[in-house]
Amino acid sequence: MRIRTIVLVVAIALMAGFAALNMDEFTRTSMLSLGFTTVQAPLGLLLLVLLATVLLVFLGTTLYIQSTHLLEMRQTTRALAAQRELADRAEASRFTELRQYLEAQALAVHQREAAQATVLAERLAQTQAALVSKIDQSGNTLAAYIGELEDRLETRDGVRPRVALTDAPPLL
Repeated sequence: MRIRTIVLVVAIALMAGFAALNMDEFTRTSMLSLGFTTVQAPLGLLLLVLLATVLLVFLGTTLYIQSTHLLEMRQTTRALAAQRELADRAEASRFTELRQYLEAQALAVHQREAAQATVLAERLAQTQAALVSKIDQSGNTLAAYIGELEDRLETRDGVRPRVALTDAPPLL
Protein backbone atom coordinates (compact mmCIF):
# COMPACT_ATOMS: atom_id res chain seq x y z
CA MET A 1 0.00 0.00 0.00
CA ARG A 2 0.98 3.54 -0.53
CA ILE A 3 1.75 5.84 2.35
CA ARG A 4 -1.24 8.05 1.52
CA THR A 5 -3.64 5.09 1.78
CA ILE A 6 -2.13 3.96 5.07
CA VAL A 7 -2.47 7.47 6.54
CA LEU A 8 -6.12 7.64 5.38
CA VAL A 9 -6.98 4.25 6.92
CA VAL A 10 -5.27 5.18 10.21
CA ALA A 11 -7.15 8.52 10.33
CA ILE A 12 -10.51 6.80 9.74
CA ALA A 13 -9.72 4.21 12.43
CA LEU A 14 -8.79 6.96 14.91
CA MET A 15 -12.06 8.82 14.20
CA ALA A 16 -14.09 5.62 14.57
CA GLY A 17 -12.32 4.85 17.87
CA PHE A 18 -12.94 8.40 19.13
CA ALA A 19 -16.64 8.15 18.20
CA ALA A 20 -16.98 4.73 19.86
CA LEU A 21 -15.36 5.95 23.10
CA ASN A 22 -17.59 9.03 23.24
CA MET A 23 -20.84 7.56 21.91
CA ASP A 24 -22.85 8.88 24.87
CA GLU A 25 -21.85 12.46 24.03
CA PHE A 26 -22.43 11.93 20.33
CA THR A 27 -25.98 10.66 20.93
CA ARG A 28 -27.01 13.36 23.46
CA THR A 29 -29.81 15.44 21.97
CA SER A 30 -29.68 19.18 21.70
CA MET A 31 -31.67 21.97 20.10
CA LEU A 32 -30.46 22.70 16.57
CA SER A 33 -31.53 25.74 14.55
CA LEU A 34 -31.92 25.23 10.82
CA GLY A 35 -32.60 28.91 10.18
CA PHE A 36 -36.35 28.70 9.61
CA THR A 37 -37.12 26.11 12.28
CA THR A 38 -35.64 24.47 15.34
CA VAL A 39 -35.24 20.69 15.79
CA GLN A 40 -34.04 18.42 18.51
CA ALA A 41 -31.34 15.99 17.29
CA PRO A 42 -28.01 14.58 18.43
CA LEU A 43 -25.42 17.06 17.09
CA GLY A 44 -22.47 14.68 17.36
CA LEU A 45 -24.29 11.92 15.51
CA LEU A 46 -25.37 14.38 12.83
CA LEU A 47 -21.76 15.51 12.38
CA LEU A 48 -20.58 11.88 12.24
CA VAL A 49 -23.15 11.11 9.53
CA LEU A 50 -22.06 14.20 7.58
CA LEU A 51 -18.41 13.14 7.95
CA ALA A 52 -19.23 9.61 6.76
CA THR A 53 -21.22 11.03 3.82
CA VAL A 54 -18.34 13.31 2.80
CA LEU A 55 -15.95 10.38 3.15
CA LEU A 56 -18.14 8.15 0.96
CA VAL A 57 -18.49 10.91 -1.66
CA PHE A 58 -14.72 11.39 -1.59
CA LEU A 59 -14.09 7.64 -1.99
CA GLY A 60 -16.67 7.42 -4.80
CA THR A 61 -15.09 10.34 -6.61
CA THR A 62 -11.66 8.82 -6.16
CA LEU A 63 -12.84 5.47 -7.55
CA TYR A 64 -14.47 7.22 -10.51
CA ILE A 65 -11.32 9.22 -11.28
CA GLN A 66 -9.11 6.13 -10.93
CA SER A 67 -11.32 4.04 -13.24
CA THR A 68 -11.49 6.86 -15.80
CA HIS A 69 -7.72 7.19 -15.62
CA LEU A 70 -7.26 3.43 -16.11
CA LEU A 71 -9.57 3.44 -19.15
CA GLU A 72 -7.71 6.39 -20.65
CA MET A 73 -4.39 4.67 -19.99
CA ARG A 74 -5.60 1.51 -21.75
CA GLN A 75 -6.80 3.49 -24.75
CA THR A 76 -3.56 5.46 -24.85
CA THR A 77 -1.53 2.27 -24.55
CA ARG A 78 -3.45 0.68 -27.43
CA ALA A 79 -3.05 3.79 -29.57
CA LEU A 80 0.64 3.98 -28.70
CA ALA A 81 1.14 0.31 -29.59
CA ALA A 82 -0.63 0.86 -32.91
CA GLN A 83 1.51 3.91 -33.65
CA ARG A 84 4.67 2.03 -32.65
CA GLU A 85 3.75 -0.85 -34.95
CA LEU A 86 3.03 1.59 -37.77
CA ALA A 87 6.36 3.33 -37.18
CA ASP A 88 8.18 -0.02 -37.10
CA ARG A 89 6.61 -1.00 -40.42
CA ALA A 90 7.51 2.35 -41.93
CA GLU A 91 11.07 2.03 -40.65
CA ALA A 92 11.35 -1.51 -42.02
CA SER A 93 10.04 -0.23 -45.34
CA ARG A 94 12.63 2.55 -45.36
CA PHE A 95 15.39 0.07 -44.53
CA THR A 96 14.21 -2.19 -47.36
CA GLU A 97 14.21 0.74 -49.78
CA LEU A 98 17.64 1.81 -48.58
CA ARG A 99 19.01 -1.72 -49.00
CA GLN A 100 17.57 -1.93 -52.53
CA TYR A 101 19.02 1.47 -53.38
CA LEU A 102 22.45 0.50 -52.03
CA GLU A 103 22.36 -2.79 -53.92
CA ALA A 104 21.46 -0.95 -57.13
CA GLN A 105 24.27 1.54 -56.55
CA ALA A 106 26.76 -1.27 -55.84
CA LEU A 107 25.68 -3.05 -59.03
CA ALA A 108 26.05 0.18 -61.03
CA VAL A 109 29.53 0.76 -59.56
CA HIS A 110 30.51 -2.84 -60.37
CA GLN A 111 29.29 -2.45 -63.95
CA ARG A 112 31.15 0.85 -64.34
CA GLU A 113 34.32 -0.72 -62.97
CA ALA A 114 33.96 -3.67 -65.36
CA ALA A 115 33.41 -1.32 -68.31
CA GLN A 116 36.38 0.81 -67.29
CA ALA A 117 38.53 -2.31 -66.86
CA THR A 118 37.56 -3.44 -70.37
CA VAL A 119 38.37 0.00 -71.82
CA LEU A 120 41.66 0.05 -69.91
CA ALA A 121 42.59 -3.42 -71.18
CA GLU A 122 41.82 -2.36 -74.76
CA ARG A 123 43.89 0.80 -74.39
CA LEU A 124 46.75 -1.19 -72.86
CA ALA A 125 46.62 -3.63 -75.78
CA GLN A 126 46.62 -0.72 -78.26
CA THR A 127 49.48 0.96 -76.44
CA GLN A 128 51.46 -2.28 -76.34
CA ALA A 129 50.87 -2.87 -80.05
CA ALA A 130 51.91 0.72 -80.83
CA LEU A 131 55.00 0.32 -78.63
CA VAL A 132 55.99 -2.94 -80.34
CA SER A 133 55.48 -1.27 -83.72
CA LYS A 134 57.64 1.70 -82.69
CA ILE A 135 60.33 -0.63 -81.35
CA ASP A 136 60.32 -2.58 -84.63
CA GLN A 137 60.54 0.66 -86.60
CA SER A 138 63.36 1.88 -84.37
CA GLY A 139 65.17 -1.45 -84.77
CA ASN A 140 64.78 -1.33 -88.54
CA THR A 141 65.92 2.29 -88.66
CA LEU A 142 68.90 1.45 -86.45
CA ALA A 143 69.78 -1.56 -88.61
CA ALA A 144 69.58 0.65 -91.70
CA TYR A 145 71.87 3.25 -90.11
CA ILE A 146 74.36 0.57 -89.03
CA GLY A 147 74.26 -0.95 -92.50
CA GLU A 148 74.86 2.42 -94.07
CA LEU A 149 77.77 3.07 -91.69
CA GLU A 150 79.27 -0.34 -92.50
CA ASP A 151 78.96 0.42 -96.21
CA ARG A 152 80.71 3.74 -95.73
CA LEU A 153 83.46 2.13 -93.70
CA GLU A 154 83.94 -0.62 -96.27
CA THR A 155 84.01 1.76 -99.16
CA ARG A 156 86.45 3.95 -97.37
CA ASP A 157 88.80 1.06 -96.58
CA GLY A 158 88.22 -0.53 -99.95
CA VAL A 159 87.44 -3.96 -98.50
CA ARG A 160 84.03 -5.32 -98.76
CA PRO A 161 83.51 -8.39 -96.52
CA ARG A 162 80.56 -10.66 -97.04
CA VAL A 163 77.94 -10.38 -94.36
CA ALA A 164 75.54 -13.25 -93.85
CA LEU A 165 71.95 -12.08 -93.71
CA THR A 166 69.77 -13.70 -91.11
CA ASP A 167 66.11 -13.52 -90.36
CA ALA A 168 66.78 -12.98 -86.67
CA PRO A 169 65.20 -9.87 -85.17
CA PRO A 170 67.52 -7.15 -84.02
CA LEU A 171 68.74 -7.21 -80.44
CA LEU A 172 67.47 -4.56 -78.16
